[in-house]
Amino acid sequence: MTILIPSYEPDDRLIALIHDLREATDDSILVVDDGSGEDYRDIFDTVKDAGCTVLTHPTNQGKGLALKTGFDYVRRQGHEDEVICADSDGQHLPDDILKIKKALHEYPNHIVLGCRRFTGKVPLRSRLGNSATRMVYSLTTGTPLTDTQTGLRGYSSNMLDWLCQLPGDRFEYEMNMLLEAPNAGYCFKEVPIDTVYLDDNKSSHFRPIIDSAKVYFPFMKFCASSGFAAIMDFVLLLLFLHWTNANLLVSVIGARFFSSVMNFMVNRGLIFGKRKEVSLRKALPLYYALVLIVVLLNYGLMHLLNEIMGVHLVAAKFITEASLFLFSYWAQRKFIY
Repeated sequence: MTILIPSYEPDDRLIALIHDLREATDDSILVVDDGSGEDYRDIFDTVKDAGCTVLTHPTNQGKGLALKTGFDYVRRQGHEDEVICADSDGQHLPDDILKIKKALHEYPNHIVLGCRRFTGKVPLRSRLGNSATRMVYSLTTGTPLTDTQTGLRGYSSNMLDWLCQLPGDRFEYEMNMLLEAPNAGYCFKEVPIDTVYLDDNKSSHFRPIIDSAKVYFPFMKFCASSGFAAIMDFVLLLLFLHWTNANLLVSVIGARFFSSVMNFMVNRGLIFGKRKEVSLRKALPLYYALVLIVVLLNYGLMHLLNEIMGVHLVAAKFITEASLFLFSYWAQRKFIY
């Protein structure tokens, strides 16, 4: 097994972690210096002296790329090593790292996640950040996870090729991994670990605005595409209502057909297109099967709200679209692209 530790501008906590790991296990330790610079050379020299392999990026390139550098190194060694990733700031205890190792042996072909309990004194930004990503992930994938931001994760050796090909160079890489794993055939196993935050997690290099935007970027792109399609659909609905003398069924079907063509092209080319090669012949029938389901649900909800309950058409349309939005994202990611 290899313990992989990406590190950027570490302090003595990295050295302490290495020493503790050396006392707890004789597994290989691989540290990736993500462009920390000359000021941190002494720390990484100490890590080398402790028997660790250190790989160095000439400039800071992000946690995601540091992880991929480590995965690629393990892959090129030709060993069938499991890899456990841990952070360098002292948040992951050796006992918890060994828990991940045990779980990897018990649950082959699973991605093992060390999930924090978030009890005790937890920095507000960490608590809120994890709650937000956990909610978004659960709503958009249908798979609840306790801790979507954990850096303590274990992987089987057969996952290394896939891990090296995942998009993302910074913190978004770890979210992309969670999003793509089910389609790659990998399940999750959650292992409870201690929650450790030192000095209110001040050593974290996570940038709340920039990095959060990258983490949520796949979902934000889908929001933009769906938002544009919804506007187009609404405008066409009004036009079809005018042209068909207020025939709601014909208007809903006509508006959804034209807006769905645009939505399919954008989603396939710009949003889900890089996930894996999906032929037009396969994707198109599935997409329009989903469109049919959504149209029926759309009509049923609008009929209920507008014609039975008397809700204004604009409000009924808004409520209907909001209700079906997350269902559509989940279905497209899981079954179509």
